[in-house]
Amino acid sequence: MQDARDLLDGLRRAPTLLSEFVKTIPESKMDVRRGQGFWTIAEHVSHLAEVQPMLLDRFQRFVNEDHPEFVPYIPNDKGDPAPPFRMEMTTALEQFVFYREKQLALLESVDDATWRKTATHPECEYYSFYILVRHTLMHDFWHMYRMEELWLTRDAYLTKVE
Repeated sequence: MQDARDLLDGLRRAPTLLSEFVKTIPESKMDVRRGQGFWTIAEHVSHLAEVQPMLLDRFQRFVNEDHPEFVPYIPNDKGDPAPPFRMEMTTALEQFVFYREKQLALLESVDDATWRKTATHPECEYYSFYILVRHTLMHDFWHMYRMEELWLTRDAYLTKVE
């Protein structure tokens, strides 16, 4: 966990990186669906905003519980691969910033014992507070990478996510 400060620094920087990145994308590209099962760029931004309250709740549960037990986060409980609700981009970015600030206030206040806490998560062989923090950062950047790919990559080179 020597990189905990670096993880927090990355989480702190992500809202600015996301906001500045989204500003560079032409509005005409925001709702283009590049293929069956692909989310649009706007849907990726919306998803990033939508998951932040859930992540804050998970961080809080680690603080409050000895060994929390989580269930998979499935926004659409019907089981179909529907894309996320498309939010207005300014609203989505503001929501992302709002919840990230709350997350960081909490994360920066926790002690070493919390960083070492483990949990049960059916999707993971091992799950901990540290992993959740790292996962949150990687999740941010995976979606930003995917948005860039959807915007700039030619069809023949576009990653197909099955």
